[in-house]
Amino acid sequence: MLVTKPTNAALGAVVEGVDLTKGIDTETFEEINQALLKHEVLFFHNQPMKPEVHAQLANMFGEPQYHEAYPHVDGFSQITVLENDKDNPSKIEQWHTDMTFRPCPPLGSILHGAIMPETGGDTMFASMSAAFDGLSEPMKAFLDGLTAIHDFSFGFKESLAEPGGEARLAEMVRDNPPVEHPVIRTHPLSGKKGLFVNSLFTMAIKGLKEKESRVLLDFLFEHAVQDEYVYQFSWQNDSIAIWDNRITQHKPVNDYWPQHRRMQRITICLLYTSPSPRDAHESRMPSSA
Repeated sequence: MLVTKPTNAALGAVVEGVDLTKGIDTETFEEINQALLKHEVLFFHNQPMKPEVHAQLANMFGEPQYHEAYPHVDGFSQITVLENDKDNPSKIEQWHTDMTFRPCPPLGSILHGAIMPETGGDTMFASMSAAFDGLSEPMKAFLDGLTAIHDFSFGFKESLAEPGGEARLAEMVRDNPPVEHPVIRTHPLSGKKGLFVNSLFTMAIKGLKEKESRVLLDFLFEHAVQDEYVYQFSWQNDSIAIWDNRITQHKPVNDYWPQHRRMQRITICLLYTSPSPRDAHESRMPSSA
């Protein structure tokens, strides 16, 4: 029997009583999905999940998002590899919601901790519904109806500034012009309202003067990740995290260098619109989970 143990008042639950490694039936999936809608991020321990089972679980949520810019598990182009060691330190340590620079950001992700460092390497998660609920009523009313601009180039400006960065990321920049999203979004299934801005990809509030936009965004970025809205997850080998990208932010803690950390992730689309799987491509983007 599936048991959920909340990690704190804002978000998160550890799930017990289910063996993901053997695959799950529809009834168990529905229990997991309902728990995800309630808790926004779920954690599982001791789940040495093979790639084919990882893929099967993700397919129950929706079609995978293929990341041509990342290396992937052999034979499974939907499973991206986020790997760091002494020769390849992690570059991103910033709060974000995944891929908000796209018109239709992903539903969520399933992340498998394949090789974890002996110390460090946690991931922090923040509830954007709790952050919204924590605003005053006048601020909620002010934000309702505002639109924010999200931009790939803004999020990866440091990578673009590296030697050869513009050439390496030219295709990504071309394919991802700035997009607009409401500052407050309503979750399509749970009905929860949540903030939908993040410091990595949100560059401005449409219609406000530059200084007004910067002051408001700085306030929202700080407000959204206050301690009462955050849970810090400590990974073990073969831990699994499933998060709802529509209502959360996350941030990797890069305190484990030069130790080895390997994560395997499937990002799940909102709609069945992805192209066919692609072959492996050389990594062009830094890891971010």
